[in-house]
Amino acid sequence: MRLANRLNHIEPFYVMECAKAAALIAASPACDPSQGGERMLFLNIGEPDFTAPPLVQEAAERAIRAGRSQYTDATGLPALREALSGWYAQRFGLDIPARRIVITAGASAALQLVCLALFEAGDEVLMPDPSYPCNRHFVAAAQAVAKLLPTNAAQRFQLDAAMVAQAWCPATRGVLLASPSNPTGTSIHPDELRRIAAVVAGHGGVTIVDEIYLGLSYDEAFGQSALQLGEHIVSVNSFSKYFNMTGWRLGWLVLPEALVEPVERLAQNLFICASTIAQHAALACFDPASIAEYERRRAEFRARRDFVVPALNQLGLTVPVLPDGAFYAYADCSAHSADSWHFAFELMRSAHVALTPGRDFGRDEPARWLRLSFASSRDKLEEALHRLRRVLA
Repeated sequence: MRLANRLNHIEPFYVMECAKAAALIAASPACDPSQGGERMLFLNIGEPDFTAPPLVQEAAERAIRAGRSQYTDATGLPALREALSGWYAQRFGLDIPARRIVITAGASAALQLVCLALFEAGDEVLMPDPSYPCNRHFVAAAQAVAKLLPTNAAQRFQLDAAMVAQAWCPATRGVLLASPSNPTGTSIHPDELRRIAAVVAGHGGVTIVDEIYLGLSYDEAFGQSALQLGEHIVSVNSFSKYFNMTGWRLGWLVLPEALVEPVERLAQNLFICASTIAQHAALACFDPASIAEYERRRAEFRARRDFVVPALNQLGLTVPVLPDGAFYAYADCSAHSADSWHFAFELMRSAHVALTPGRDFGRDEPARWLRLSFASSRDKLEEALHRLRRVLA
């Protein structure tokens, strides 16, 4: 069978490859408590241990019982778009009209739609190294080229305006950023983001910002939406992280008005619509009781960060930039190993702790880095750090 050439530019999702290996070890006698083993602790996947709160679950049940499961408009339920518009006003003080919001089948569908609408063969899109691997693969699937620009801790692992200006060439179409970022949990300072957007606009390009972790910001200096810069910004967001609806596969885009109709046209053909049940359920995310619960959970994630990062530093797994959002710590493991890929597998076998090696996230010294997700409970984090301390000692 002949495969499409685009697959040559799509690498394996190594996070999932590691997860499969961890699952195999977890099924072995060494991880069976009934045989004296210790269970595998999975700190490798970016999924909150919290699930959708009660009001969201109840709203889904009501929608199912009422038979509200038919297709919606490709752009989503009008009520949900209005609810998101209200959330931007309340949370960020932004006036984002509902007509600029498109509901999608997760942030993944949002990124696919935007990349297909904006990029074509030969286009180049600037991205930071490290960054979330699937973002560059959405660019590649549109037959464009993701150009990774190496960053470092002094830059908070983010691009700056000078880098964008220097890297821009005739083929460059725009930038795809993430703030807060996976894998580093770091954000771009609003002033720097403004400078980046100005450089991009000056070249007639597009600025796309992945903001799926924006709700999980812990520092007011960084916890601001890129949408404050104006209508020309494209924002990608999701109900998965802050709203704890990972498997519901629901996200959204905020678009310049001129881009709404082209994206709607693509969505009609590629997805028809996002899950209707998930959309009805998501309306309950904005109930004051749900928001209060989400804020309680955000505070818990921050407390976990404040527990995990100092402990990693003490273990010689140095986190050079305190994550200001999301639930990841990006740790330098070079004091213990020259190859984070093999080191991660060794930790699975010896400590029964699953972490994610840096291979997924870029090409600039990936063997130096490990990503730990502190989305798990405090008890699991304490036990994982105890085991790491035992092995690394």
